[in-house]
Amino acid sequence: MTELRAAVVGGSIGGCAAALALHRAGVRDITVYERTEGDLAERGVGVAVLEPLGRELTTAGYLAPDTPWAPISRRRWYVRGAGGPLGRLIHTEEPFALRAYTWGALWRGLRASLRGRADVRTGATVHSVIPAAGDALPGAEVRTAAGTRHHSLVIGADGYRSVVREAVSPGVRPSYAGYWAWRGAYPEHRLPGAARWERETAAYVVFDGGHLVVYRIPDGTGGLRVNWVLYTAPPPELERPGPEPGSLPPGTLGSRPYAHLTALAAERLPPFWAEVIGRTDPGELFVQPLYDFTAEPGVSGAVALLGDAATVARPHTSAGAVKALQDALALETALRHATDGTDGTAEVGGRAGALRADRALRADRALRADRAVGALRAYDTVRAARGRALVGLGRRLGRALVETPEDWSTVDDAGLASIWARADAAGLFGGRTG
Repeated sequence: MTELRAAVVGGSIGGCAAALALHRAGVRDITVYERTEGDLAERGVGVAVLEPLGRELTTAGYLAPDTPWAPISRRRWYVRGAGGPLGRLIHTEEPFALRAYTWGALWRGLRASLRGRADVRTGATVHSVIPAAGDALPGAEVRTAAGTRHHSLVIGADGYRSVVREAVSPGVRPSYAGYWAWRGAYPEHRLPGAARWERETAAYVVFDGGHLVVYRIPDGTGGLRVNWVLYTAPPPELERPGPEPGSLPPGTLGSRPYAHLTALAAERLPPFWAEVIGRTDPGELFVQPLYDFTAEPGVSGAVALLGDAATVARPHTSAGAVKALQDALALETALRHATDGTDGTAEVGGRAGALRADRALRADRALRADRAVGALRAYDTVRAARGRALVGLGRRLGRALVETPEDWSTVDDAGLASIWARADAAGLFGGRTG
């Protein structure tokens, strides 16, 4: 039987996880095309993962066991007002089991897992992907500056500006949310009085027009960094973002956005949390205008989408890198069932179960092209449902916390519980407030 030749477009977290999924499902000829040169490990900031999901992804082989993470055991809600530098405490959620990773550490572990398993080509921009049509050889053509190559399977993990998406769901366009995520991270020692903020505590600081999330992440050398993201609309005088998602990386913003943010923090946040923002150097600040969408269908023949190429949800859901890892696990599960000749659709979205890192496929079970295409459809059934749910949840959280928030100045612990109960009764969180 001819060996399947697979391509993954994109070498970020989603792309590396997709390549690992293909390898673990029995594909041995894998090429990863990544448009940027060099190391991606310095990209991104904090990634929060629910503890049960962290264990599942570690068991399944998508999180390296030695990847450093900082525990988050409680979450406290604050608002500006009497109560000291941290503000008035509204509510404490405890226990609250999260793992806080850095994006770079997650990518580095996945990238290392591909050594000897995939041909990773950096600086290789994919210009287009053309699925086979009619009686053509099943699969798709991947076109780069170096030429055109045929692949039996193609996984598009090339992010929110996906080239592959145009081959699968042409015309899908992201929807702008109307507000931004403002982000920063820096060494903990830079923050005076950091001891006032308990270790293993995430803070939600709410205000009229947005909210701030703060937690610690590993620095890679045994220490910790302060990681924060603030959601609010930009001032009218700042240029409105274009029709496509994107971010303004550190060092590119100029002085006006930084001045606006620090003034807003001083006016609306308790003093300690305003200081968290203020201790961020202007060159460390970056912003992400928020968009969302989900591509349906996310598969066309032997071409499938994964991660941000398939779905972008507002980051209130903490679903960016984590969603890509879950997609990869679902893809592996579907392809493994294909090697068995079974459908397995109902199990694709399940837990890791038997997908342990040391499980090996039998040598006499080759992954056939026709079964692989069927597996992609089974995978996309799960991915699309999850994508719809995440996009919907992100929009509802955006309305509740940014666009039409409560008058937080009058809310106490009982009031917050009442807000969530009303929201749950109205179907705001689909019956899953937690």
